[in-house]
Amino acid sequence: MGKPSIDPLRERVRGAVVTPDDDAYDEARKVNNAMIDKRPVAVVRCTHADDVMATVDFARQHDLALAVRGGAHSVPGFGTCDGGVVADLSPMRGVRVDAERRTARVEGGATWSDLDAATHAFGLATTGGIISTTGVGGLTLGGGIGYLARGLGLSCDNLISADVVTADGRVVVASEDEHDDLFWALRGGGGNFGAVTAFEFRLSPVKDIYGGPMLYELEDAGTVLRSFRDLIGDAPWQLGGFPGFQIAPPLPFIPEDRHGDLFALIVACWSGPLEEGERALQPFHDIAPVVAEHVGVMPYPALNSAFDALVPPGLQHYWKANFVTGLSDAAIETHLRHAPGLPVVNSTIHFYPIDGACHEVAPDATAFAYRDASFAVVIAGMWPDAADNEANTAWVRDYYEAVAPYSEEGGYINFMAGDDQSRIKANYRTNYDRLVEVKRAYDPGNVFHVNQNIKP
Repeated sequence: MGKPSIDPLRERVRGAVVTPDDDAYDEARKVNNAMIDKRPVAVVRCTHADDVMATVDFARQHDLALAVRGGAHSVPGFGTCDGGVVADLSPMRGVRVDAERRTARVEGGATWSDLDAATHAFGLATTGGIISTTGVGGLTLGGGIGYLARGLGLSCDNLISADVVTADGRVVVASEDEHDDLFWALRGGGGNFGAVTAFEFRLSPVKDIYGGPMLYELEDAGTVLRSFRDLIGDAPWQLGGFPGFQIAPPLPFIPEDRHGDLFALIVACWSGPLEEGERALQPFHDIAPVVAEHVGVMPYPALNSAFDALVPPGLQHYWKANFVTGLSDAAIETHLRHAPGLPVVNSTIHFYPIDGACHEVAPDATAFAYRDASFAVVIAGMWPDAADNEANTAWVRDYYEAVAPYSEEGGYINFMAGDDQSRIKANYRTNYDRLVEVKRAYDPGNVFHVNQNIKP
């Protein structure tokens, strides 16, 4: 069967429709992970929900794969597909803040830098991620772990409503009051249930924070990890951040002769009263000598974008991840054996705490099931040279297999690799069967399957 004519799609949408015959095609089909090299029949630059509806209809009617792209950060490259159609939401980046109600309406293609810039002007924020170029949509639909999660909950916990283009080409509003089953599934269930063209978030008073990165000698890494584990559970909820491992980039606050060395890391974010910030971070200074730091008062968006330069588009990506309900000493020792293999400055290992406000939500209240987890651990392999793909992918896999016995069966869906489809049920625990029911109700034909797929 020949390829369908794209002309009817062009006639229906207002945004550009980019096909292999267009000069812009190679740029339009790119996603951030340079390992992904797929060739869709069309990339639709959606400018409005109507364009998304038309794209969904076209893909369904012609039985074509459909990829929905927001920030294009999906590590498995779910923002594109071979031989299908891409609904590229990146032109839809508007943010409207209602300062009185403390809410923000955010279009589906917005990034966290878009949202942070708009809300910061009013001294407000909601939980975002760690890299500001990440799409608001992808992060939120997978749960949404970030600096403010201990105090405000996950991104999805702050979601009030969502405008969703469903598999039959309709637009519905999902909230606690309408399509509440869909609203439940969207909060952690990923892109399985529709294309979200707008999100409405609850905002909280956060403008400037006290925090930043602190680097410790690698020989102190065990002390750093054990101390952070022991401190964070009882810490005030306004204290966010994470420990990890990081090769020192060439930044002014790091001694020049230490650039390129591997360090233990804590990135801290105190969102409480600024005058209490130094005291709140003092325990992190007491656990071991700090080699270098860039800590102080800064706008929250400055911290949320601090690592953007380490994750530019075009790197090779392969990640693995698990939740842990207790970061045991044995697990830490295993990390200490494998982390020194960190290949380049772009790669990292982070331990994101999930407690505080995150634990106040019942495990079945949203699709995000691991409310008893203490950390989401990610081994984020990122490097510039494709010639290193085999060796660096093997390093990530070996590391992951070594720490798996000390971890939960499931992991954070936003950190999952393309070869993690077999873990879908584990990622959702007892919420999985209900997710299948919602999938059957809203997408029985599995139109939205280019994702960590919940099959109907």
